[in-house]
Amino acid sequence: MSSVLGLGNALVDVLAMLESDQMLVDLNLPKGSMQLVDEAAAQKVKEATSHIKKDLASGGSAANTIHGLASLGIKTGFIGKIGKDELGQVFKSDMTEHNITPHLLESDTQSGHANALISPDSERTFATFLGAAVELSQDDIIDELFTNYKYFHVEGYLVQNKALIEKAYKMAKANGLITSIDLASFNVVEDNLEFLTKLIHNYVDIVFANEEEAKAYTGKEGEDALHQLAEGTEVAILKLGKEGSMIKRANEVVKVGIIPAKSVDTTGAGDLYAAGFLFGLIQDLPLDKCGKIGSILSGHVIEVVGPKMNKNTWSAIQEKINTELN
Repeated sequence: MSSVLGLGNALVDVLAMLESDQMLVDLNLPKGSMQLVDEAAAQKVKEATSHIKKDLASGGSAANTIHGLASLGIKTGFIGKIGKDELGQVFKSDMTEHNITPHLLESDTQSGHANALISPDSERTFATFLGAAVELSQDDIIDELFTNYKYFHVEGYLVQNKALIEKAYKMAKANGLITSIDLASFNVVEDNLEFLTKLIHNYVDIVFANEEEAKAYTGKEGEDALHQLAEGTEVAILKLGKEGSMIKRANEVVKVGIIPAKSVDTTGAGDLYAAGFLFGLIQDLPLDKCGKIGSILSGHVIEVVGPKMNKNTWSAIQEKINTELN
């Protein structure tokens, strides 16, 4: 069985269900976006949501994908940086409890956390304080990290640390790993378009994007966006929310639907789709089957608050995957 190494921001998600979107307006947070905030702004969000009961879950886009793969029985590891604090221990413990090998460095800076503000329509908006996570540097990326892994998955949020992400991809390719990236957020793509395009064309085999990210990357929509997204890479996946997904490899294009689901919170939907898709690729399944497994995972995770699901849900997911494979 192939193994997957993830690289991303080691964050703890602080999940809050909003009564309305007015708080997003008050905090100047564009709905559906991921905004990087400083410590003062993070404190402002904390104060504004102090009356709301919150849930904690280890998060970060790549970490969510790695969790999903580990829950399906894939051998996994994760590279990140945490603080020497309670949130850092929450993150590390969650990794080890799910049989993920933690390649975690520690810092005196407090651990990063993402305030996930969940609207009544289940859309989520992130105010993210990176903290120790952002201190991960190119000097932390060493050759030994890539041994014993076949796939390397990176979250697009890291493109703001260009030296780190480029060195990591170069080292992964030098070690023969198959590489993937999730474009992460439309505003991140807009702000780093030239670098991101070069990165994908030079080092990335598999690219995941939702509609907004694909439009920011290509200036196009629908299948036109998919075709351009696929340029310079092996496999391109365009996630279309309620419309399912479209996948392209060479001249093959497939469309995949969604599974019936009652959406509560879309946090982690794209990350878990990536986990399901990569799981299918690892099994050498056809593209439509890979996409269907992605849809099974994303369909289940939007029915819970946060990016994590319990053992019973994972058992149900595994049954659906087995049915899909037989």
